[in-house]
Amino acid sequence: MIGVDLCHAFVEFPVFDAKSRSLKRRVLGSPGGRIQTGAKVPVVTALRDLTASFEEGDRVGLVGHNGAGKSTLLRLLAGIHEPTRGSARRSGRVAPVFDLGLGMDPETSGLENIVVRGMFLGMTRRQMRARTDEIAEFTELGDYLRMPLRTYSAGMRVRLALGVVTSIDPEILLLDEGIGAVDADFLERARSRLHDLVNRCGLLVFASHTEELLLDLCDSALWLESGRIVRAGSAAGVVRAYRRRSVAEDAEAQQAEKRRAGHDPVDDERGERVLGDEFQQPGDRSAGDGERHERADRDRQQVDPAADRVLQLAESGSGQRGNGQEERQPGRGDPVVVPDQRRRDRCAGTGKPREQRRQDL
Repeated sequence: MIGVDLCHAFVEFPVFDAKSRSLKRRVLGSPGGRIQTGAKVPVVTALRDLTASFEEGDRVGLVGHNGAGKSTLLRLLAGIHEPTRGSARRSGRVAPVFDLGLGMDPETSGLENIVVRGMFLGMTRRQMRARTDEIAEFTELGDYLRMPLRTYSAGMRVRLALGVVTSIDPEILLLDEGIGAVDADFLERARSRLHDLVNRCGLLVFASHTEELLLDLCDSALWLESGRIVRAGSAAGVVRAYRRRSVAEDAEAQQAEKRRAGHDPVDDERGERVLGDEFQQPGDRSAGDGERHERADRDRQQVDPAADRVLQLAESGSGQRGNGQEERQPGRGDPVVVPDQRRRDRCAGTGKPREQRRQDL
């Protein structure tokens, strides 16, 4: 009996930086000088409390945005990751197909890579040699199969990898979508071989962003979000719900972007269409204050800085505002104006005293 059972499984990744690897930091930062290896190390939880059973005959698709946990779940099912909490039990031979080019050597020929890639997927050398002619016919690479893999284009590499992957006989097939750099005719033939591969395998778990292909290969689906299963059911029902959620999120993101850019006007209390206060940048003026601010700017521009200094000195006197000749006695908190100071306080370049300067203003 083949299958995979998950029970309250967590997959967590500690994030180490230079500081967290420092022995000195661990010793000095710990009470009593004892080393605490888990202290102050951030942890990323990729999968959270997953409980699910995958049994023989299941054709399960995984949907979710990037970073939702689809690839991590596939690696957990394959045994590449073990749960940090909870448990995962597997029975059957697993064929993980996460990267079509994984296990291939760019310096060896295509024929040699057929054998190496097949052995990487759990096949024997004899089994792969027996399948070489059939793979060569499917890929249509001809004499290129005798050339090093580094001379292949991206599309040729995908052809070779698909030819190998679709020739194996897995019990548990874990497939992460990687078809894209091939022409339409070949992709149609590859899809036919994928159907044959799915029919040969005992259990399929397929992560894909291509809804059409997922619905074509799977009859049930799991929707993952932030490492959790948020919905499970028929492939059509889960994909339909995920599509509605994605459309709503895209529309909301577009509206938020418009509001941040200031393109979404709102009504003020007078019914006029103006930008909301939350979108005004520092220094922005509201519609009602525009005229007042402009008038204040004009008034400030008409006052010369030197004249403004003269006014400040004149107004700091005791009320004798005639000719400004009276000298003040120190000790009363008022400035002492001496004749030399009075001459410097005249308007620069005009020779006018303070009294006339104030009248001009």
